[in-house]
Amino acid sequence: MSILRTLKIFLFSIVTAPFAYADGIPKDWQMWYQEAASPVMERVNEMHIMLMWIITPILIFVTVMLAITLFRFREKKNPTPSKRTHNVPLEILWTLVPVVIVASIAFPSVKLIYFMDKAEKADMTLKVIGHQWYWEYEYPDHNISFDSFMLNKDQLKEGQIRNLDVDKQVVLPVDTNVRILGTSVDVLHSWAVPSFGIKQDTIPGRLRETWVRITKPGIYYGQCSELCGKDHGYMSIAVRAVPKEEFEAWVKGEGGSLPGSETAVDPAGVVTPALVAPIEAKKSVDKADKEPAITSTL
Repeated sequence: MSILRTLKIFLFSIVTAPFAYADGIPKDWQMWYQEAASPVMERVNEMHIMLMWIITPILIFVTVMLAITLFRFREKKNPTPSKRTHNVPLEILWTLVPVVIVASIAFPSVKLIYFMDKAEKADMTLKVIGHQWYWEYEYPDHNISFDSFMLNKDQLKEGQIRNLDVDKQVVLPVDTNVRILGTSVDVLHSWAVPSFGIKQDTIPGRLRETWVRITKPGIYYGQCSELCGKDHGYMSIAVRAVPKEEFEAWVKGEGGSLPGSETAVDPAGVVTPALVAPIEAKKSVDKADKEPAITSTL
């Protein structure tokens, strides 16, 4: 590809950046974020736009001042430099202005962090358990659990996306506050879905909480965002958001139960890391016993 063609594509991507959003999936040459599908991501977008309005004038101002300094005060034009070392009004100004800028960023940032933290009134719970290298999901309120693996290239059907589609999608209802509890049975993982504004580390022995309220139906993709071993790049996430009636039908089709029809399971007590670790260790021991020992032929 020629340098001129690369430059044209780059300039085109900048011009079309506001229109480069995708519905739950990244696009070639896309800039900025994917289209927001949750209140959290909407606020993240607003924060991003506000920061762009702040940092762009700073960049322009610093660049112009640097250019003026290099041109006006070069040795040829200014052979005898000024000996001045202090200017009290200027020093006060360049101290107060950054303080105001940082404060204007800090307050909305902290507000957003608290908004992202957890759902005050959750309608349901999804438990996410990281494994090397796949995801396990549990619906404690509906008595459903399953594993989710990325589809290999030879398993893909027409319309499915390489390295993103999975054999079993997470299904969630729209317009519902979903509490998401994350943990892991082996190493650090990170459950990340850009359209939701979620990137939550899952840590062995701990429960991490976040939440999502999906605003429109669709399929939203993500991946593990924490280096977790050789197949880290193949821990794909696919979430299918559906209307509440369709979600209830899916629950019944999976053999689960709707809240109120049976006693709901305590989400904090379902497959905790303390219970999973011995099971995983036993599986490893059993597997090792079955595998033949490798002996040296030297």
